[in-house]
Amino acid sequence: MLRTKTCGELRASNVGETATLCGWVEGYRDHGGLVFIDLRDRYGKTQVVFNPAEGAEMHEMARGLRSEDVIRAVGKVVARPADMLNPKLETGAIDLRATSLEILNKSKTPPFEPSSTELPAEELRLRYRFIDLRRPSLQQALILRHKITLLTREYFDKLGFLEIETPMLGKSTPEGARDYLVPSRTHPGHFFALPQSPQLFKQLLMVGGYDRYMQIARCFRDEDLRADRQPEFTQIDVEMAFVEREDILSVIDGLVASVAEKITGQKVQLPLPRYSYHDVMERYGSDKPDLRYGMELVDISDLARTCGFNAFKAAVEKPQGRVRGLNVKAGAEKYSRKTIDELTQFVGQYGAKGLAFFRVKEGSLDSPIAKFFNETEQREIIKRFGGESGDLLFLVADANKSVTSAALAALRSRLGKELKLFDPKELKAAWVLDFPLVTYNEEEKRWDAEHHPFCYPLKEDVPYLESDPGRVRAQSYDLIVNGYEAASGSVRIHDAATQQKVFSLLGVAPEEAERRFGFLLEALRYGAPPHAGIALGLDRWVMMFCGNENIREVIAFPKTQKAADLLSGAPSPVDDKQLRELRIRVDLPK
Repeated sequence: MLRTKTCGELRASNVGETATLCGWVEGYRDHGGLVFIDLRDRYGKTQVVFNPAEGAEMHEMARGLRSEDVIRAVGKVVARPADMLNPKLETGAIDLRATSLEILNKSKTPPFEPSSTELPAEELRLRYRFIDLRRPSLQQALILRHKITLLTREYFDKLGFLEIETPMLGKSTPEGARDYLVPSRTHPGHFFALPQSPQLFKQLLMVGGYDRYMQIARCFRDEDLRADRQPEFTQIDVEMAFVEREDILSVIDGLVASVAEKITGQKVQLPLPRYSYHDVMERYGSDKPDLRYGMELVDISDLARTCGFNAFKAAVEKPQGRVRGLNVKAGAEKYSRKTIDELTQFVGQYGAKGLAFFRVKEGSLDSPIAKFFNETEQREIIKRFGGESGDLLFLVADANKSVTSAALAALRSRLGKELKLFDPKELKAAWVLDFPLVTYNEEEKRWDAEHHPFCYPLKEDVPYLESDPGRVRAQSYDLIVNGYEAASGSVRIHDAATQQKVFSLLGVAPEEAERRFGFLLEALRYGAPPHAGIALGLDRWVMMFCGNENIREVIAFPKTQKAADLLSGAPSPVDDKQLRELRIRVDLPK
């Protein structure tokens, strides 16, 4: 080894020892004789002192060191004077007094300093990711990711799960997002697809008798990106046979509690709370609400029918029309008319045609539209919202209740962050159950699977598959944490007849089903056991444990929001020879 100690290892107990350190130069100070270098590696930082008395040539070399040079220093560990101790640094009680210096590699002037507290633009950091990876916060995130992965494997191993790899090259099947396709050279005109998830293969493992499966699985989806989504991602994939929904929830409850306690010290009370899909949509407008604070939605649609405000009355005249809102406690003085106008534009992004507001003042409402509500109606509105003087009520009216849900959920999330209504270090997890099996696609006039086409309906709802599909609930479940979908799963359909009923509902004819999913349907005809599973987004879990909102900060080599790798330049054109071998002709737009 080129070193005997790491840069974060030496302590006062090592005083008097000789040590060899290797690392990157982070800081340089020349005090007119002594040269001080902060030497850094992923374990920490140590101050190295170069004294001309220890060798003029070495001292001159030290004076030429600059940021990100890679060096090897040998020296004696000495105690710092009492007035020079650095309690913020784990090695702050000692220095390494160098007796030898070797420059392993000189660095060009870096485009940014990894130690800087002011980060440059993300594009620059992604372009020079090999430098960005030296940042302590990013290193800590990747170390945390490793620990969570290790704890996960240990947890499932103790419960008798087997980690089994599934193929990366598979068949293209509709699972909700676009596939990444891989052309086959040996089968011209045919394509593999990178897995959106190991869904079909882990079901086949259940048929094959491997009743407890898990995998740290790589997945790929060619979809529009955002801060918490990547085109390639990692999930903790789980499947169990001869179980019911509650068995899956119980196993994952234990995983969440175990990892949370070992990573943060926070004890999670079990079982985790359970909410129905209908319940969270009514109370929060979202199927993944942040439960660290209240601000629940309130419905005044019945009052809107009799009020004098036409915008409210027109909305509730429609079958799906609703008027709903939320209460910003003590918000009347915090939000001016200008900021309310900004919030109005914000909810407009979610389909809302406007944002009504009332300030609560001594038992009455103050607003440009308050005159359209009589005294009794105003008192009832204040009562329903739990209003007190100084509160600010926001309301959205629309002929489609989904618009009120989306707009108010987004507004609630924004206000929660702006007003700092929660502890960013707290993890608040809960289950959302009984999602709709299907939702109606108005544009294409057909039913779409809410999760995926392999979810088993609730047994009591099976009779409605043909007569009233929108009423059918799935035995599906999402784990929500701090406003994110942290896991998603379902009890699977394990018999071919029910699977074909669901396919038919989705407009997939038997012939089409056999063509796309024939291998799964065939397996279900050969003694498939009842089974269920779930997948947890590892990247999102690490992001949440780090208190971060950008998933790219917890992935070593992420893509941009346009699915590009700025470091390597991918995606990129390929040679004509490669295209000819694959029998592919590129038709680019002019």
